[in-house]
Amino acid sequence: MTELIQKDYAILLKDIKQRIHSAQYEALKAVNKELISLYWDIGQMILERQEGKTWGKSVVEQLAKDLQAEFPGIKGFSSQNLWYMRQFYSTYYNKPKLQPMVGEISWTHNLIIMSKCKDDTEREYYIRMTRKLGWTKNVLIHQIENQTYEKTLLNQTNFEQTLPAEIRNQAKLAVRDEYTFDFLELGDKHSERQLEQAALQKIEPFLREMGGIFSFIGNQYRLNINDKEYFIDLLLFHRHLKCLVALELKIGEFIPEYVGKMQFYLAALDDKVRMEDENPSIGIILCKSKDKTIVEYALKESNKPIGVAAYQIVSTLPKELKGQLPAPEQIALLLDDVK
Repeated sequence: MTELIQKDYAILLKDIKQRIHSAQYEALKAVNKELISLYWDIGQMILERQEGKTWGKSVVEQLAKDLQAEFPGIKGFSSQNLWYMRQFYSTYYNKPKLQPMVGEISWTHNLIIMSKCKDDTEREYYIRMTRKLGWTKNVLIHQIENQTYEKTLLNQTNFEQTLPAEIRNQAKLAVRDEYTFDFLELGDKHSERQLEQAALQKIEPFLREMGGIFSFIGNQYRLNINDKEYFIDLLLFHRHLKCLVALELKIGEFIPEYVGKMQFYLAALDDKVRMEDENPSIGIILCKSKDKTIVEYALKESNKPIGVAAYQIVSTLPKELKGQLPAPEQIALLLDDVK
């Protein structure tokens, strides 16, 4: 083949590969949706037959044996799984908002969410985020045990006043109140430089803990202004929000002065780095600890979108956060923007 034909062939091969991968993914989604629908129907039939009857454990165990004998090559018909199907149907049959969502994640993910989440809004959050971010089983378990739902809803930002309405809610869900970096293997005492280097060495789990929809652009990102150099600790790009995200790492308690410095960085990024089709740049100040009242006052008059979060290196027993969550209707408005 000539060089020109080779280039055309390479493009053709790439396009066909992408189409095949797309078809495989759509086929897997269709198979999963049908499987969830099957389990839904079986759960419904078991529940409806049990109503008003004395059918108990022995009947379901016999049903499992007969189904396994009839369909020897198909897994999923153990007595335990049949009980899960019954629980699955009874959990969601009167929840019209959640019903269509459960078919978009795997059976394993559904079981985890059903067993570990105690109310519908929490289940909705993890279903939507699993679908959106493609969380594996282990990542989902980690997110639930780490109280990602509560820590996301309790975050501290000024996005309500500083971002366009069309991306405001999505941005709120992109910043948590607290992050856990137990994979960084740092001691209690560490410098900001050590924290940054540890994050770079474990950049994949670091970005996953940050939310999984960030792309890494660079560390110590240089801004040259009037022959003076300024450096942003980490510069990321949020793929769904389509905006630059400046991340500043602080090993101590939050102080109000950090907001002024971040405003300066964001103004420079918007003027010198941001592309025309991108949304306003966002800043995240990540501190070892923070006083919520001080953060609230510090962000109150800021005209740039900034969030302030805390981090911990070692996992600790989770704080009781349920009583501090926003009202259900406010949560519903936020979750509606997680597509």
